[in-house]
Amino acid sequence: MHNSSREENTQTNLVIQIAGLNKWFDDFHVLKDIDLEVSSGEKIVICGPSGSGKSTLIRCINALEKYQKGTLEVQGVDLGDLKDIRKVREEIGMVFQQFNLFPHLTVMENLTLAPVWVQKISAKQTEELADSYLEKVKMQEHAHKYPSQLSGGQQQRVAIARALCMKPKIMLFDEPTSALDPEMIGEVLETMTSLANSGMTMICVTHEMGFARQVANRIIFMDEGKIVEQNNPQLFFENPESERLKKFLSQILSH
Repeated sequence: MHNSSREENTQTNLVIQIAGLNKWFDDFHVLKDIDLEVSSGEKIVICGPSGSGKSTLIRCINALEKYQKGTLEVQGVDLGDLKDIRKVREEIGMVFQQFNLFPHLTVMENLTLAPVWVQKISAKQTEELADSYLEKVKMQEHAHKYPSQLSGGQQQRVAIARALCMKPKIMLFDEPTSALDPEMIGEVLETMTSLANSGMTMICVTHEMGFARQVANRIIFMDEGKIVEQNNPQLFFENPESERLKKFLSQILSH
């Protein structure tokens, strides 16, 4: 009951609208007729086997990939119209599998670079902002270290803080724990959980099913470029409808 009332409340506040989205890499049809609407504050987890189009979909949302057919709007801006790409990118934070930190810059310099250059915020203001986000991801005491002096989990938490420094409305995560050693995964998921609890709109491609169960409002299962099934976590895990999802869950949950 609670879920349906939430849907009614947020239905009017859509931040992402995707209709009939198709993408090809040469002859490979990677996304097939994707329809998806995301409301402000929603937490969505996308899962599925390798090559199912999950990462390509969120890269399209951030305009890192072009699509060939359909419509994709972020905050009411049509991504088919390339004039507004930069404006849209400023609304979206993205965290990748690899941490993509500049190795020759300190943690603090990695965080302050984009806000100073792109948003023309003063260096002092930006440092205060960066400091507050480093505190949020529990990395404040490492501000003057270089990425090579940090563990993988610490680097990924810095990457999350760096994305937050642009004050995005939407955060995208592309398998953010897949490059980490197992003992570091928990600290990154904990950071993401606290971000989710703060009300941030999030779309996360991940195989971390415990995180999905705990944080997601909706879990989407993709296979062969299509959205096969989507539901709230309880029904997704306890009552999967398609044979394909049943098989996927039996494989992924048995590990």
